[in-house]
Amino acid sequence: MTLGFFQKLITPASEKDFVDGMREVVSGNHDAAFLTFKKALHLADASYMAGFLSITDGRLEEAEYCLREALKNTKDLGKYFTKYGVSAQITISITDVLRADIEPNERGIYLGLVEVYQHTGKLSEAITCLKWLWVHNSADLVVKTSLVELYMETRADDKATCDEVVQLTMGIDNESALHAALLLYRAKALRHLGLNDAARELLTKTIAGSKGYMPELRQALRYERALVYEGLGQKARARKEFELLYAETPKYEDVAERLGVTPAANQQ
Repeated sequence: MTLGFFQKLITPASEKDFVDGMREVVSGNHDAAFLTFKKALHLADASYMAGFLSITDGRLEEAEYCLREALKNTKDLGKYFTKYGVSAQITISITDVLRADIEPNERGIYLGLVEVYQHTGKLSEAITCLKWLWVHNSADLVVKTSLVELYMETRADDKATCDEVVQLTMGIDNESALHAALLLYRAKALRHLGLNDAARELLTKTIAGSKGYMPELRQALRYERALVYEGLGQKARARKEFELLYAETPKYEDVAERLGVTPAANQQ
């Protein structure tokens, strides 16, 4: 990205900072890019980029501030990306095993804030952001998956929350890895409600249709099914599931501890 001599004469300084910042991003100079974007935070696109660069570099307080600045001017989000022909797609974590692509819009900012809040322990704020997104588009599977994951991570012992997760995941079929993740959290909610038979049936069906999905998701489904087998008193089937997980990934969750073995990496 470059500005010609005459264009520089008529281009506002803050817009020049945006162009310079994007050039630094493309060159891999994140620190220089952040400092340049920071000079133009009143431009939504600049504050958006500064926020996500801060997330990448672990500067979470700055990330929250910059993303909040971008929210103040959402009507202009994407203006300069479009003007200079820049694709601003960013990939962020949605769950431990899933990623999602976002773009410069309100949805992207709120999902960025969710990531910040999760890493800083502000879980109520994260849930508030996700609820806002869900209310505005209840068909958004990325938002729904992130919301039910956060519910099950923070309120799994609350029956009302588990019931809400079951309601949120009604009618979901295993059409993709994202759908399978939703079914995983549905199964977790069913288990916490004491409905282990229903959870087992759901997990077995989901696992059977998960070929081609990322290994981490398949492992999470199988680990959950092992917990369900334990809940059903089927200790032999649970142990078999844990053994298969251990053989594939010795350090997965607490599998080694459950089996009474020590991962080779921890042996002295």
